[in-house]
Parts: sequence; structure tokens; C-alpha cells
Amino acid sequence: MANDVEENYYGKHGEPRKFDPKFKGPIGNRHCTDVLCCIIFVVVILGYIALGIVAWIHGDPRKIVYATDSYGQFCGQKGTANENKTVLMYFNILKCASPVVLINLQCPTIQLCVSKCPDRFATYLDMQANWMNSSYWQYYRQFCKPGFNNPRKSITEVLRDEDCPAMLIPSRPFLQRCFPDFSTRNSVLTVANKTLFKDGSGQMRNVTDLREAANGINAVLDARSIGMKIFEDYASSWYWILIALFIAMVISLLFLILLRFTAGVFFWIFIIGVIGVVGYGIWHCFWEYSNLKGVPGSDLTIYDIGLQTDFRVYLQLRDTWLAFMIILCIVEVIIILMLIFLRNRIRIAIALLQEGSRAIGYIMSTLFYPIITFILIAICISYWAVTAVFLATSGESVYKVMANKTLCQYAGTVCAPETFNTTNVTKLCPGAQCTFAYYGGEGVYYQYILIFQLCNVFVFLWLVNFSIALGQCTLAGAFASYYWAFKKPADIPACPLFSSFGRAIRYHTGSLAFGSLILALVQFIRIILEYLDHKLKASQNSFAKFLLCCLKCCFWCLEKFIKFINRNAYIMIAIYGKNFCTSAKDAFFLLMRNVVRVAVLDKVTDFLLFLGKILVAGSVGVLAFFFFTRKIPVITDEAPSLNYYWVPLLTVIIGSYLIAHGFFSVYAMCVDTLFLCFLEDIERHDGSTEKPYYMNKSLMKILNKHNAPTQPQ
Repeated sequence: MANDVEENYYGKHGEPRKFDPKFKGPIGNRHCTDVLCCIIFVVVILGYIALGIVAWIHGDPRKIVYATDSYGQFCGQKGTANENKTVLMYFNILKCASPVVLINLQCPTIQLCVSKCPDRFATYLDMQANWMNSSYWQYYRQFCKPGFNNPRKSITEVLRDEDCPAMLIPSRPFLQRCFPDFSTRNSVLTVANKTLFKDGSGQMRNVTDLREAANGINAVLDARSIGMKIFEDYASSWYWILIALFIAMVISLLFLILLRFTAGVFFWIFIIGVIGVVGYGIWHCFWEYSNLKGVPGSDLTIYDIGLQTDFRVYLQLRDTWLAFMIILCIVEVIIILMLIFLRNRIRIAIALLQEGSRAIGYIMSTLFYPIITFILIAICISYWAVTAVFLATSGESVYKVMANKTLCQYAGTVCAPETFNTTNVTKLCPGAQCTFAYYGGEGVYYQYILIFQLCNVFVFLWLVNFSIALGQCTLAGAFASYYWAFKKPADIPACPLFSSFGRAIRYHTGSLAFGSLILALVQFIRIILEYLDHKLKASQNSFAKFLLCCLKCCFWCLEKFIKFINRNAYIMIAIYGKNFCTSAKDAFFLLMRNVVRVAVLDKVTDFLLFLGKILVAGSVGVLAFFFFTRKIPVITDEAPSLNYYWVPLLTVIIGSYLIAHGFFSVYAMCVDTLFLCFLEDIERHDGSTEKPYYMNKSLMKILNKHNAPTQPQ
């Protein structure tokens, strides 16, 4: 059994114990781990599905898709009186503070579904003066309440009963709402090419009175215009974007394969370059220090001139350049000493990077596993988003009293439109109306909508982290199978990736869920802290801001640490099949016994992978730039005509970086797995016939180790 095989390997404090001759790589005979957490995880998933079903029953996305008038009816909804009235119009848009209020909140004026927005200036008074002109009245009445047919009703009564808007403003539909048709001519704000308009009382007003709404609306309309052009660019260049992303995939693959030959070259070129740059800095500081000799005022000390806002003043002092030279000399000495004392560890790191490239070459299927992780995360995001929308749109229509006079004691109270006219509110508050306010309810379900939304976010984080953990454990098992194959590639088991995936799902769902749960809790707390920080931005409480900043920093560090522990715990789970806590403990103590090697490998790997991402994104980006700007003579005619060449260019650069990140994440997991296996190999084996090393010959040469001659390598 798995426990019997390994029970004597680690001591109580993680120290290595005696060699286990039965160990030949990832253990096949294992048992289920962290069963309780697995059961909880399954129950949570079932509850999450139930939450989605309940939200689907109570929610109505039409509340987002369609605009809602003052009577709680959807504009443009089929089978209703508003089927052909697809746009929402505001009787008095001046009462709306900003476009944000128009889109998200309820504006304190009657909102009516209309078939089209007004296209001309008009007032109710002008309509009354020309009501005999049937065309004028017929045009105006379409923006009045349904059933209103009394053009001779006084303006006072109309405003009181809000039967018709006092004025019409030329508008255009956007987000199913009528926005004033703002434009600028010679830097002057106009509406329908006019700077003046007549309000409902017959007074001439400047369109700048609408500036509060205009500021945001102009930006929205400009954004819409830019958005259409961007869409056109994507429509004409999507084919070439896909070709560029395919090239990025090929370059990423080639980079990983070539790392077995170029990892050391890239690293040492970089190190020599850093030493050379620092050396040049030392020479330049000495040159400046020598040239300032004898210059008046250059012998003053920094203390003599005090604090100066102009940094160039300090550059005229010899002491400044002397200080720079000393600092650079110290940095140069530190770099050289680190290279001298850590040279073997650097060589080990480079050898492991080269071995990682070789492992991926034998198990090429691992390069495509990130697609599975991407699909799982996409499903989680989609389910979370849909559930959040249905929860947000859950509720019944809530109506509140809207009074023209703010002194009305019933203003803002909940009302029922069916019985409103029979109450005393209409007598105590003349002109008050019972209008639609928002969607909500008084039931238990509606009272816990916020709690459900928080649960939706938390379970979403848990599932996303589980998907990532499953990928890490699967890849770790596959690459561990490669390392512990004594004769490579002959001893590599068949379908190592599929076998590792099966083991992770069958035996270790609970362990992966446990590690994901811990990480999800920390991320959830960080989200809450970010929310509190956003709310406290306007606060004057300095202590609260300082405390919140400290908490954010601490939980950020905690998240990074947990990710590091989880990653290595999943590797140990994939190899030995132990539970999460035991695997995390074993991995932690193993790494702590080799902390310098861990640090060196981590930095060397980060540097080379970062260099690879920049190389892939940069090379493909440069190629795309020359192509989309028609600077490649051979294929100039093939380049599409674009409004903004940077649209496909940025898409290619970002997409190339993400593709490289996906490939290199597999490589990073490979290197981390091989590194833990390498550390285990050193502690378990001594190169004898009974305990041979599994590492390759280059690693044994660096460590000055070898296997017994009777064991073929």
C-alpha cells in the first residue's frame, strides 16, 4: 500500500530517513485523500447548481436587456402594448443629474416607452398655439401618456398630472434611451446645430444648461463611434490575427525545445551584460569625479548645500559621483562573489531547465493541457456571470410615491398602483403618482440576495483555483513519471499525462479542493479589503487607511506564500499520493533544506521565461506592425485597410504574450517538478547498485556524483 511504502521515509520534523527500495516514481497503488473535504466540495457544487436554478427561476435578464418605464413595463417587449415602442424617453431630462443616473438609477421624472426619439425642438405651449394644425399635434401626442387626447389642457394641469412633457429636445437612441443629440461646432456645444432652445415655460435657454448631462453623453457617443471602427478593424483583420497567433504558438514551442541548448547561453550573456553595464557605470562615475576636480563649488559636501528640489545641483558635486561609484563597486563585488560561490547551483538550475525542455520533448501532450484548464475556467466564469445576472435581476416590481413637491410626507414610500388612487396620498400630495422604482421584494429570498451574491463569488474563486490545482497536479504526475524513468525514454510509462489526470481526479479531488479552499478564502478576504479601501478613499481617518493598507499587504503576501506551498504540495501529492497537509509539510521541509538552490532556480527560471515571453510577443508584434502598416513590400497588397492599425497590433501582442504564458506555465511546472524529484533523488540515493541516481549525467557531473559501473545509465 502507499502508506506502507512511504511511512518510513520522512521523520516527524520532515528530515529524510532510510531509503525505500520499492519506490519507482509516482505510486500507482494509492488511496483517496481528504475525503471529508471532497464530500464538502461536492455538496458545495450541488448547492451552487441549486443556487443557479433558484436564481434562474426568480431572475429576469430582460430587466437589463430592456429599458423599463415608470409603470414597470419593458420597452420593446413582444406581446405587450410596448412591442413597437423600443426606446425610453424622459419627460424632463434636466431633472437627471448625469448619464450614469439615466442608465443605472431612477431619474425623478416620468419615463415613457416611445417608438422613436424626438427629432426637433418643441414645447407644449407652442403645440397649444398650433393645435389646430393636426400634424403638429399628432407629432407631439406620441410623446404623451397613452390615452391623453386633450391638447387644450392648461400647461399647469399637464405638468401637475405629468400627461405630456413640457418640452421636447432632439435626441438619439443609445442603450435604448433617448439622449440629447449633442455635438460641437467650432468648440461650441450645440443640440441639433442650435445653441438656444425654448423651455416648457417659453423662456429661451442655452444648451449649456444641459452640460451636466452633455459631458458624459459626448464621451459615450464618441466611444460608440470608436467602438464601431474597432469592430470594423476586427472584421477585416481577424484572419491575419489568427495567423499571427499561430506564429506565436510555433515560436513558443521552438523556444521551449531550444532551451535545452540555449538556456546556459542566454543566462551567461545576461550576467556578463549586467557586469559590463555596472563596470561601465563605475568608470563613468570615476570620470565625472576626476573632471570635477578644481571646478569651483564642486568640493562642497551634500550636507553643505542641504535639500534641493533640482537634482542637477547634486550632479555638480564630486561627493555625489564618489558615492555613486562606491555603491556600484559594492554591487559589482556582490554579483561577482555570488557567481563564484553559487556557480554550481547556477549550473544545476541551468541543467534542470535543459532537462525540462527534454522532458517536454518526450511528453508533448502536456503543452496542450492548458487548453483543458482554460475550458474549465471559462465554464466557471460563464456560470458565475450568468448566476450573478439572474441574482441581480431577481425581484418583483417595486413602486414608490413620486411627488412634485418634496414636502410630501409620503414621497419615496412604497405604494400599489392598483389601489393608489383610492388612498389619501393623492389628496395630501396633489400631483403625486405611484411609479416604478426598482426590482426587489420583501420575501426571505430577496432579503438574502447580497449573501447569495457573496456565495456566488466565493464558490467561483474555489472552482477556479481547483481547476488550476487539477492542472498543476496532472502535469506534475506526468513529469515525475519522466524523471523516475531510469532509462529514458524507454521506461517512461504509456500515456503519462492521461494516467496522472486519472489519479488526480480519482484519488485526490479532496486534497486539491482543500488547497483551493484555503487559497479561495484568502482571495475572498482580499476582495473584501479592496471593497473597503474603495469605500474609505474619501474618508479622513488616517489610522483606518493605514490599518487597511497593512492588511492588504499582509494578505497579498499570504496569498503568494499559499500559492507557493500549494504548488509544491500538489507535486508531492502527484508523486506519493498523500493528503494535502502531509504533502505540504514534506514539500516545505524538503525545500527549506535546500533553500539556496530553491532561490537560485526560481530566479533563473523566472528570468529565462520572462525573456522568452518578451521574445515571442516582441518578435510577433514587430512582424505584425510592419504588416498592418504596409511596410513589407512583398505583401503590401495583402494587408487589410484599417481605421486604427493598433487594434489588431495590440490584439496580436497581448494574444502572443498569453499564448507564450500558457506554454511557459507548463515548462515552469515541469522545472519545479523535476527540481523536487532531483532533491528527493539526492536524499534517497547514493549511486550504489542498490540505490542508483535517476538524474541525468550532466547533473551528476556537476555534483561530482556517479552511479556504480554495474548499473547502466
